[in-house]
Amino acid sequence: MNKPEAGSGGARAGARGSHALDITADICPMTFVRVKLAIERLAAGETLEVRLKGEEPLRNVPRSLAEHGHTVLELVPENAAATGPDAPHRLRVRKAVGRKD
Repeated sequence: MNKPEAGSGGARAGARGSHALDITADICPMTFVRVKLAIERLAAGETLEVRLKGEEPLRNVPRSLAEHGHTVLELVPENAAATGPDAPHRLRVRKAVGRKD
């Protein structure tokens, strides 16, 4: 999968229907808004990898995605030695089949 450029915040297409988005510089509620917009551009079953940090995004983005019917595949810190909410994490989510958002 292509990694997002540092600080770009843009979504990038990767291999085999996977995409990436960096929202580490964003604050709530824009964190979920940007993820939701990225999910809307995906086909059902494609995956999005989101780079995020901060207590609210780590709690709210995965929960909101699940509430919209998408499958949260993984939420892990980028660095196993830095696991606090201020450390960058990677969230992988699969867009639900039959959903536009």
